[in-house]
Amino acid sequence: MTIQRGRFSGSRENVSADLQAGDVIHVWLKARITGVTATVAVTVAGVEIAAAVSTKTEEFEFHHVVLSAGGECVLSYEPSATAVSVIYSFDPVSVLEEGIRVLHYAAANAPPQLHSGYHFRPPFGWMNDPNGFGRFEGKAHLFYQHYPHSLRWNTMHWGHAVSHDYLHWTHLPVFLFPGAELSMRDDGRGGAFSGSAIPVATEDGEQIRIFFTEQVRDRKPEEQIQLSAICADGIFVGNPSVVLPVRPEGLGLTPDFRDPYVFKGPDGLWKMLLGSRDKSGGVILLYETCDRDAAGSWNLVGVLHREDRFGMTAAECPCMIPLGDVASDETRWALIFGLLTSRDPATGRRNMSSVTVGRFDGRHFQPEFEQELDFGSDAYAFQAFVDHDGPVGLAWLANWTDVSKSVDFPTAMTLPRRILLDGSAVLTPPLEAVEGLRHKLLDDDGLRTGKSVELVDGAVEIQLDLKQAGASFELSFYHPEISLGVRQDEDGLAVLFDTGTGKPSPRYLAAGAKPEQVRIFLDAGSIEVFADNGRWCGTKRIPGFAAIRSATLNASEGSVAAARVWQLKL
Repeated sequence: MTIQRGRFSGSRENVSADLQAGDVIHVWLKARITGVTATVAVTVAGVEIAAAVSTKTEEFEFHHVVLSAGGECVLSYEPSATAVSVIYSFDPVSVLEEGIRVLHYAAANAPPQLHSGYHFRPPFGWMNDPNGFGRFEGKAHLFYQHYPHSLRWNTMHWGHAVSHDYLHWTHLPVFLFPGAELSMRDDGRGGAFSGSAIPVATEDGEQIRIFFTEQVRDRKPEEQIQLSAICADGIFVGNPSVVLPVRPEGLGLTPDFRDPYVFKGPDGLWKMLLGSRDKSGGVILLYETCDRDAAGSWNLVGVLHREDRFGMTAAECPCMIPLGDVASDETRWALIFGLLTSRDPATGRRNMSSVTVGRFDGRHFQPEFEQELDFGSDAYAFQAFVDHDGPVGLAWLANWTDVSKSVDFPTAMTLPRRILLDGSAVLTPPLEAVEGLRHKLLDDDGLRTGKSVELVDGAVEIQLDLKQAGASFELSFYHPEISLGVRQDEDGLAVLFDTGTGKPSPRYLAAGAKPEQVRIFLDAGSIEVFADNGRWCGTKRIPGFAAIRSATLNASEGSVAAARVWQLKL
């Protein structure tokens, strides 16, 4: 397919592509001038077959166009009167395999132009929390918090992609839209907030039922309510209906009431977790239903868990998975959630994520131990499900501490991770499939012997095998804009990070860690550290997209048994 952009026919802007009859075009436009109608004309083989029009000036308006004929399709508009955010096309019959074809995006929502990169990113616009992560009809689906029209957070939509291995993703049409009232303006008053998805069996196959929080700022009596909808074809979702219109009474909860995570309990019933807050701190609520399809009849069971550490406010983005056979009484369950606004006084880190392990009988959770999910704190809003070979999850590779109104924000998901139980510790190593990203061995011995190793485009994996647990080393990276490294010493394992602005950086430290093996994944905008098969994980977003150019290892003689560097490539 050929896509052309440019100005032709005087001052008009044209976007052209060879498309087929039946193809669908999604276009968002708005008027630049009050009282002047914005128009995008759609012609095929020189004949105008449709026009998308809007008189809105504050927010882009969505239009859906089905082509009645195939050939050279030209979308034409006058840029002085019409602003166009996004145009993409797709074949509705094959879109699950082929994905969308992005024809146009504006400078305000353009994705980074990276030479390489192996983390999931949206095809345009802003992204944060993963939603509805699961496998449906054989494909892994990832829904995510999305604002199509800017690189900054605003009115929430759900984006959508599918994969066969959690690494190679096919982008699908925007899945879930905010309510009509919220779509009128770009003032970030709410939208389709975070949630989850489950499979629903039917006589004709499997459907996807989604659950999400609809937020409308200052709405009375509730800003946040819970909705559900059905997707029958894996692409388009039906009209949502309200399943939980109000917070439970008598618990003294704040308006925080969000992020429904639905899963099958050990008693065979559908369960729903919701994050909230009371006067003491974070609260996770448990609901259940006897409805086979989880469509309604949700009843409050009670408060499943409380958390008040680190000055947190609401518990958010809860997720609960079995670490073994769901039907076994001996199986432990992992409860994972974000500690919103938390601050660790020892390190200065903000917005940590916690995993608590215990027994769960479907109605009561008995915690046995807890640990931090990620000492880097940029693996936030973690969501997981039990796939056919065990639990797998991923997170937003950022957290709200770094969000700025004035600086563009690199947005990505973490590498997909396993969730394993090893005695009294939860391990979250990267999925085995990431070894398939190893494109070329860049170094097999130079790093270990103290040489500086060039990292080509900065998309690499470094593996250090230590002679003994906790052996000291410092791995320094050359980045053109920041100071970055990884250190193991008597304090533990740390990601060293300094922006050079003079403002003290938090300490990203796994206190007391003494690993024998450390794997480090570098990419544009991120570093992920996995020690001893994910016993300690440290994830840090790096500002900008500049490549890390080289690495140098400083360690006492004989403390590092092996050091290898692979160039990674999708």
